[in-house]
Amino acid sequence: MVRILALLCMIAALPAAAQEMRGHGGPVRALAVTADGQVALSGSFDTSAILWSIETGAALQVLRYHDGAVNAVAALPDGRFATAGEEGRVAIWQIGRAEPIRVIQGHSGPIAALAVSPDGQRIASASWDGTARVTPIASGEPQVIAGHKGPLNAAAFTPDGRSLVTGSHDLTLRITPLGGGAARAVDVGVPVNALAIAAGGEIFAACADGRVHVFSPDGVKRGEIIASEAPLVALALSADGKRLAAAGIRGSVALIERQAAGDAGRVERMLVGPGLPVWSVAFRPGGQELLTGGGDRLVRRWDVTTGEHIGPVAMIRPQDALARYNGDRGAEVFRACVACHTLEPDGGNRAGPSLYGVIGRRIGTAPGYVYSPAFRALDIVWSEATIARLFEIGPNAYTPGTKMPEQIVADPDDRQALVDFIARVTARR
Repeated sequence: MVRILALLCMIAALPAAAQEMRGHGGPVRALAVTADGQVALSGSFDTSAILWSIETGAALQVLRYHDGAVNAVAALPDGRFATAGEEGRVAIWQIGRAEPIRVIQGHSGPIAALAVSPDGQRIASASWDGTARVTPIASGEPQVIAGHKGPLNAAAFTPDGRSLVTGSHDLTLRITPLGGGAARAVDVGVPVNALAIAAGGEIFAACADGRVHVFSPDGVKRGEIIASEAPLVALALSADGKRLAAAGIRGSVALIERQAAGDAGRVERMLVGPGLPVWSVAFRPGGQELLTGGGDRLVRRWDVTTGEHIGPVAMIRPQDALARYNGDRGAEVFRACVACHTLEPDGGNRAGPSLYGVIGRRIGTAPGYVYSPAFRALDIVWSEATIARLFEIGPNAYTPGTKMPEQIVADPDDRQALVDFIARVTARR
């Protein structure tokens, strides 16, 4: 309670001016809101998480621990927070502490989602390693849940806390009793990217076909709601259970009004952002305000009843960082890299470090970027030859332990064009 009161005092001292929340150097991958609705936590591809005062838009604390993108966040009932990263670890944070107070390990792949049990005592993590883990937050060993045949993208506890529902790229969701017993596999027919469960146990699955599929507590299909023409990647249920928010990769968010039993629901209105992927959504308590996080690196506030943006509106797409290099073959090849790396001295780090000054730099030494121990231990100095080798055999083979997505530039001419481009535009000046 003392920690919560201290944070509220910090918020009260800030100037009151509703605005977008700006501060991340990469897309905002995850969002959570505290039970009192005053504080939001965002996780980003830039490897950081930020605690925000929602009313003022001010950053209260930046949390840095993870070696890769922060894919999932959660607000715990006791005022603490949880973050989970691409490197497969869950960090538990206490307000005001610069380091996590506990780190939960065990996954061998990126964690895509977190869920907190109704009693606030356990946290579930869903991973691309094909498993979920349910771990006591205070201390103790996890319960490992297997059975899916592909990466897990989502997890949610049932309202009684006795089962965990998981969603996967393998086209199924599974309902697993945590006290023992056989899991039930439910064929959805498309990859499941996000989950939400209502107080009555009804299961909502946001899927790659742009629809929210609705199931009874025991997994019987009840219907589906068309929310987008593009894949859905995020889903949130308001605390009062009256609305769902389903976000897609084309930048729109469908607000769905839940209907009476037997009716899946209907799209009440669409929130249209700057045309970029919306990676995360979270309602404030009361269900009248929605937060969204997207590819433009902002956390935005929306009035659910009107569909209007709260605070100043910045609807302009971020400038194309490669526009000045139109016609340059190397720049075209580099477009696969631009989401994670900047080129300019003031570009900063994103999911990957800035490449400014990379030629002649020892691996794992870019200022301000958090590298994995395995990466820092490598004996490589970046040169045109070493960069070419990286893209010839791929990051997994050349830099074991890297967070860089696996990619090979097989065409020698394209590879040379890419190397020449990087060397030219990142040269110190």
